[in-house]
Order: sequence, then C-alpha cells, then structure tokens
Amino acid sequence: MTKVIHIVTPIITRGIRSLDDVAPLAEENNIEFRHSLLDKGPSSIESEYDEALAVPDTIVKCVEAEKAGADAIIIDCMGDPGLKPSREMVSIPVLGPGETSMHAAAMLGHRFSVVTVLDSVVPMLRNLAKIYGVSEKLASVRSINMPVLEIEKDFEKTQRLLAEDSLRAVKEDGADAIVLGCTGFLGCAEKITALLKSEGYDIPVIDPIPLTVMAAHALTTVGLSHSKKTYGKPRDKEVIGY
Repeated sequence: MTKVIHIVTPIITRGIRSLDDVAPLAEENNIEFRHSLLDKGPSSIESEYDEALAVPDTIVKCVEAEKAGADAIIIDCMGDPGLKPSREMVSIPVLGPGETSMHAAAMLGHRFSVVTVLDSVVPMLRNLAKIYGVSEKLASVRSINMPVLEIEKDFEKTQRLLAEDSLRAVKEDGADAIVLGCTGFLGCAEKITALLKSEGYDIPVIDPIPLTVMAAHALTTVGLSHSKKTYGKPRDKEVIGY
C-alpha cells in the first residue's frame, strides 16, 4: 500500500528542495511524496531567531498536509522547527531530521559528531542533543562555515569541507558516527563515507533526509504515531494575529 509522506521545508526559498531529491526513495519503497514551502518565514534557518520565524507557518503546513491525506510529515530542517507544536496539532507522525538522526547515531556508535553549516547553528544542535537525551553521546558539533543558501553553489567544495571536518571529528573528537547537520547536505554521505574508509575508519555517516523518510515509512507501516498524552491537542482560546 502506498504511503503518503509530506515534506515541509520550513523556509520561503524556492528551488532549495525538489521532489526529485527523494524520487529514488519513492520508487524503491512505494512512497508518494508531497511538498510544501512556507508562505511566511525566513529564507534559511541558521539561528534561533530564524527558527522562531519559521514555526507558525510550519504548523499551518503540517495541519494542511494531514487534511490533504498525508500518512506522515517530515520537517525538512535539522533544527526541527515547530516539531512539538505540530505534533500537538495533528494525529499522524511528524518527524524531525535532527531528532531522528541523533537517536540513530546514538544507536550506531558510542559517540557521534554533527557537522553543520555555520557556527551560529552549533549551540542550537548542542541544545537539541540535550533535549533529545543524547548529549552524553555527542562527541562534538563542527561547522564548515558555509551559509545554507551557498551549499549547492560549489557542491564539490561542500563535500570536501564536510569530509575534512568529519575526519577531524573522528580523529580529534572520538566520534564513532557522523551526522550531516543540515538537510541541504542531501547526497553528501557517500563521498564522506568513502573518504573515512580510505583513512581506515569504517563508520556510519547519516544523511538525515533518507533516514527520516524511512523512519516515517516504518512508523506508518506498523501503525505507530506520537503519544497524544505527550502531545495533546491544545485547548481552543483567543489568539490574536494568527
């Protein structure tokens, strides 16, 4: 049976995500992908401020996705903006790549490192590790000093910088697994894995979007969603401006 997975990219920048990016996963796993961008919000998420601006319309897009028949929703950002309030507003699974990737990395090795875009994102990801209960397994968070909207301008450079910092994380920080700390790094894991193997390190490199897609597919297949005891529907009350 086909599963409908809706990807909400929580920014306003068109072209940064295409359903072509996940087409191989659709064909192999009988998944129908749908996609939304925000109507209101930031052009990219590189700080807590950006994330706060993204949350209201992210919630709206998740509600719309459930009403349109989605079986699961993925919030397409490692900061997981709006993840918990969106779970309160819908009954289908809502997954964040940050939470999903960190928990998977914690299973696959004693310690993991995240390699992300900018220094401004480093404290955000460290804080998420605390919230998700995996901070003791976090070896480090490193950045390649590249804004989100420049990732695809020179993809070879992006992959080279990621590979170099991943190797440093293994050698200097004691990482047993690597998490790519931006969903814009989709497609980079293979090259990083190959470099690490060439240096004698056979360790997992997690590409957040494919992992989160398959986690959503697994949950819907076995009929699981988030707990409504934890994520209960908010009471109706007066709200101004939304």
